[in-house]
Amino acid sequence: MLEPGLRVVFCGSAAGRVSAARGAYYAGPGNRFWCALAQAGLTPHELRPEDFRSLPRHGLGLTDLCKTASGGDAELPRDGDDVAGLIARIDRVRPAWVAFVGKRPARVVYGRRVATGEQPDSPFAASRVFVLPSPSGAARGHWSLAPWLELAALAGFQPPPTP
Repeated sequence: MLEPGLRVVFCGSAAGRVSAARGAYYAGPGNRFWCALAQAGLTPHELRPEDFRSLPRHGLGLTDLCKTASGGDAELPRDGDDVAGLIARIDRVRPAWVAFVGKRPARVVYGRRVATGEQPDSPFAASRVFVLPSPSGAARGHWSLAPWLELAALAGFQPPPTP
């Protein structure tokens, strides 16, 4: 899901149980990822989880910090996170932005707490970093579309038309 020339690569912790079972990113019930992409103007319409392979046509890519396990953040083995592998993958394709989907993967990569929004520094050679709120149904109490809209604007996407 990574190739040179992408505008934004979204990086989550790992595939959730439902996503792993379906073989599709952000497929869990109540997950707002696909809806948020469309509402923020990052895609022209709402895609289905099974459409994830079409994201590069929109200048977007997907990856995860942990590629060896699936489940919720609390279920992931600590030794499953591959920070060096993530940095190598990102530095190889050099997207303009890396958007961490939720604070956990960003916290692991940075080794410290992070706030939602654009980060003042980047562990990647040529990519700026933005931390998004998790779109997971389990994180519903912390949900806001505003950071997704901010990322879209910073990455040069046109805002969606207002109804």
